[in-house]
Amino acid sequence: MMEKRPRVILTEDDENLGLLLREYLIAKGYDTDLYPDGEIAYKEFQNNLYDICIFDVMMPKKDGFTLAKEIRMINADIPIIFLTAKSMKDDVIEGFKIGADDYMTKPFSMEELLFRIEAILRRVNGESENSQAVFKLGRFIFDARKQTLSDANIHTKLTTKESDLLKLLCVNANKILERNFALKTIWVDDNYFNARSMDVYITKLRKHLKSEEGIEIINIHGKGYKLIL
Repeated sequence: MMEKRPRVILTEDDENLGLLLREYLIAKGYDTDLYPDGEIAYKEFQNNLYDICIFDVMMPKKDGFTLAKEIRMINADIPIIFLTAKSMKDDVIEGFKIGADDYMTKPFSMEELLFRIEAILRRVNGESENSQAVFKLGRFIFDARKQTLSDANIHTKLTTKESDLLKLLCVNANKILERNFALKTIWVDDNYFNARSMDVYITKLRKHLKSEEGIEIINIHGKGYKLIL
């Protein structure tokens, strides 16, 4: 049986760049659908199954951030990579707050984009079946495979990034989780923008766990984080 080819939804209003990226990804084994604006892409996403989204930020009719927010209402877990000509830090942070898995500033190499796609899909799909997936955090049960954090009354569906980060913290509970190790494991690259993204997700995890006394994620200055159980 032939292995299923991953399916990509790509939005890019620059026709030349869009066609170039589409042909490159198809040549590398990815079934890729290209759409020139966010409105068309949203309609197509509703009618098709995709494995990963690659969204240009600045698009006519519907920008990439708005599109991603609407996509997240349909599928909270699908990986999203943003492409943008902007390099403003606030735009990057906004993208990660929406739940982006990665963010690439134009111009970029197609080889690097491919590397990041592969890394994200490996992380999403490639967890070992033998690795521990369920952790007890006070009254909470965290299921890394289902990406859920639950107690008797609350059932929270975590994003992929939240789940990956919480799992690393759980595996290293009561020990220091090195900042650079976490960045390279989850984000592939330990650059400034990814580091700010991780700070955003740490804040989200603290909010999820704040009602449980005795469970705390603390900063270890200059080193990383520690989950106290």
